[in-house]
Amino acid sequence: MKSFPWSLLYCASLLLSDVLGTYHLNAGDPHLIAAQSYAQTRNNGRPPLRTLNPAKTDSQCRSRPLDLVFIIDSSRSVRPGEFEKVKIFLADMVDTLVVGSEATRVAVVNYASTVKIEFLLKDHFNKPDMKKAISRIEPLAAGTMTGLAIKTAVNEAFTEQSGARPRSRNISKVAIIVTDGRPQDQVEEVSATARASGIEIYAVGVDRADMRSLQLMASIPLEDHVFYVETYGVIEKLTSKFRETLCGLDPCAIGHDCEHICVNSNASYYCKCRNGYILNADKKTCSLKQVKVEVVEDPCKCEARLAFQKQTQAAIQQLTAKHILSVADVSGRIERLENMVGRA
Repeated sequence: MKSFPWSLLYCASLLLSDVLGTYHLNAGDPHLIAAQSYAQTRNNGRPPLRTLNPAKTDSQCRSRPLDLVFIIDSSRSVRPGEFEKVKIFLADMVDTLVVGSEATRVAVVNYASTVKIEFLLKDHFNKPDMKKAISRIEPLAAGTMTGLAIKTAVNEAFTEQSGARPRSRNISKVAIIVTDGRPQDQVEEVSATARASGIEIYAVGVDRADMRSLQLMASIPLEDHVFYVETYGVIEKLTSKFRETLCGLDPCAIGHDCEHICVNSNASYYCKCRNGYILNADKKTCSLKQVKVEVVEDPCKCEARLAFQKQTQAAIQQLTAKHILSVADVSGRIERLENMVGRA
């Protein structure tokens, strides 16, 4: 009789572990071990998944500009109903982003045995058109050529010709891979090439996904770039997790030391001054703009002034000359009078 409560408790722990598998579990956690033995038979352990931080999902959270490419598995193992869940996940992701030609651009690469680019980064710059294009995506069935899909994304979707911004713009390039199986081709080398080119890779595994392959594809740290869900039925829960992951906190809202105006610049900021002020050498404070006044005289006025000065100088010289003559004349007369008096 004592074994019955323990059996009931064990079954309850398995069910709880299955639910918690979608959220944050540490390696070695007994719930994780139970969930793995109950839900799947895999040699690779699940990496811990990111937990939501409410402080990062408030008004300060804003979508940073991205060149974002979804790489989705539509092989035979993905049932039609499950693929519809993937499309809902993509549409929900679009809703969390600020999309536009100067904001986030989105492309979708669909793959199975073959690869099909559903739409490019340059094709849609508003949410309604983007979500309409997502709704029209059909599964390709057959195999799982994940490596080929990654290579196609690098060579055809992440190019400037396809709408990716040039490297000089410093726009982050992100790939999100969603798969439920084991790749039938090599992914390690092609993923390393993609990462080396500056593409940040997130790997989402569903149900039977091979965890080792997810880890080989994803960027590091793995705990921030590898996600796992038990079924496609709960994949939409990852929307909020990706919203946090792709969230660009506004540094101006967090705090800055600009005297006048703080301007957000992706992960950083710079300072500007109000009209009539200039930014000082410290790039933070502002000084009143000094207006240099240049007085330009009318050349006609200058010539008139010079003529007047010459006339004045000539008149003064004439008066001076007459004064000298008058003094000499008076002196001569006095001298003659003195001589006359002397002789008398």
